[in-house]
Amino acid sequence: MRLRVLVAGLIPAAMGLAAALLPAAQVNAEMTDQDCLGCHGTAGFSAAGADGKDRPLHVPPGPFARSVHGKLGCAMCHADVTAVPHELKNRAKVDCGSCHAEQKEQYAASVHAKEIEKGNPKAATCARCHSTHAVVSPKSDEGKLAIIEQCGSCHRQNFESYTDTYHGKVTALGFTYTAKCFDCHGSHSILRVADPKSTVHPDRRLATCQKCHAGATTGFVSFQPHANAHDFERYPQVWLAAKSMAALLAGVFLFFWTHTALWFYREFRDRQARKSRPHVATDELPNLQGKQFQRFGPIWRLAHLVFALSVMTLVLTGMAVHFADTAGARAVIDAFGSPKAAALAHRAAAAIMLGIFFLHVLYLVARIGGNLGSFRIFGPTSMMPNWRDLKDIVAMFQWFFGMRPRPMFDRWTYWEKFDYWAVFWGMAIIGGSGAMLAFPAATASVLPGWTFNVATIIHGHEAILAAVFLFTVHFFNNHFRPDKFPLDIVMFTGAVPLEEFRREHALEYERLVQSGELQRHLVDAPSRPMTLASKALGFALIAIGLALLVAVLSGWMGLATVR
Repeated sequence: MRLRVLVAGLIPAAMGLAAALLPAAQVNAEMTDQDCLGCHGTAGFSAAGADGKDRPLHVPPGPFARSVHGKLGCAMCHADVTAVPHELKNRAKVDCGSCHAEQKEQYAASVHAKEIEKGNPKAATCARCHSTHAVVSPKSDEGKLAIIEQCGSCHRQNFESYTDTYHGKVTALGFTYTAKCFDCHGSHSILRVADPKSTVHPDRRLATCQKCHAGATTGFVSFQPHANAHDFERYPQVWLAAKSMAALLAGVFLFFWTHTALWFYREFRDRQARKSRPHVATDELPNLQGKQFQRFGPIWRLAHLVFALSVMTLVLTGMAVHFADTAGARAVIDAFGSPKAAALAHRAAAAIMLGIFFLHVLYLVARIGGNLGSFRIFGPTSMMPNWRDLKDIVAMFQWFFGMRPRPMFDRWTYWEKFDYWAVFWGMAIIGGSGAMLAFPAATASVLPGWTFNVATIIHGHEAILAAVFLFTVHFFNNHFRPDKFPLDIVMFTGAVPLEEFRREHALEYERLVQSGELQRHLVDAPSRPMTLASKALGFALIAIGLALLVAVLSGWMGLATVR
């Protein structure tokens, strides 16, 4: 041990003696990596201190060898052997400006350099942003992403708010074509926002936005890339939007998940008790054998299928970006190729969904207009909610608790009407906010920039609401409740057995029987191939929906935990 201490103490002494005997220029010229590693070794770049213990000076040579400086060698930065420390606290600082003179000059005028002059040890230096030995080219994607992370290590709150924007979510996915910290604030010459020369000063902010958004108008200036939904004083609109959407989600799910749980319990208990249900004895009526009641024609079924596929595509592509930091998000984006390709798929699916919706609205206008004299807006065949629906809701809850028999329904139940009108709400809220975000220049030409912040919150929360509602409540109502489990194929075949029709829509059945119109709605039962194909399609769609549900809930819960 004494020998080791003696040798360790002699090393810096010998190096100091060499520096004293040889001119600095000669020593610098002769220094190579082998000279450095000959003393320090390659295991950990350590040097012996006065106490004889090895103390690490640098990272192992692996990261340095892979860095942008790897081919230059240690001597490029550590050429002066007289600066090799005997004690770590005496270590000389490397002058990056000896090679990067222009960047050094820019940095000298920056807010970071001024903070260093004031004695702030936390202010950013070259190594703080670019690291020391593992420096990656700032022109590469890896280098750009690394710098963003380094910015976030000091500016944590601003980094978190940045990751809530579309720019931040794209970078979280590993792509760098959207705005990054230094694209807006600059790199080496960063100034305070209040400085008139700053690229994000209110007077210069529009020009900065126009570097990426050529058609940007003055509305862009009031966009808040670091808006905090928890800060009412600075961002009241964002705070209000976030709280309102959170309350909407809580209210909808509280009611309908409670409704679902109670319904499952009561229907399961009734099936266990084998309680009698209204039915049609088709075996006693030869003219009804092999017949089913047609509820939906081929156009409605096709529209439902295409609409469902477009919604699932929207959920897949939208949630991959919304929850960009989750494990599955990058896999989804990689499958599409890039966020740009996923965005194109997202907008194509949105166009299809909106197209089907508008065609439906045109059909309604034509249908109602053609039957204006006889159409009853609150009649039994209308989708318009009425007082009967409110009574049915009360009666349903009474049945849940065993206070009365199960209520009988007409052509449309109250939960079917809710599903129907939820689409109108979704087209207005999701479609409207999505259009604002898809066409930012047009939006900013008539609206202030903070509407982008609000639209982002509304679009994301409403999408979560729609996805979770569809794949829980809607799936239960139509497929998972005991009377339907495991699948209802009426939206694929268009027809439903008469026994099931009378059980689910007793009032309509009785009205059609009394008017003699029942026979007009009867069709042959679907063929076996049609039934099997419908079941296969139905199970496939349900499986996709449940997979999307797991992904959305995982991302949502993870986001809520972080926040």
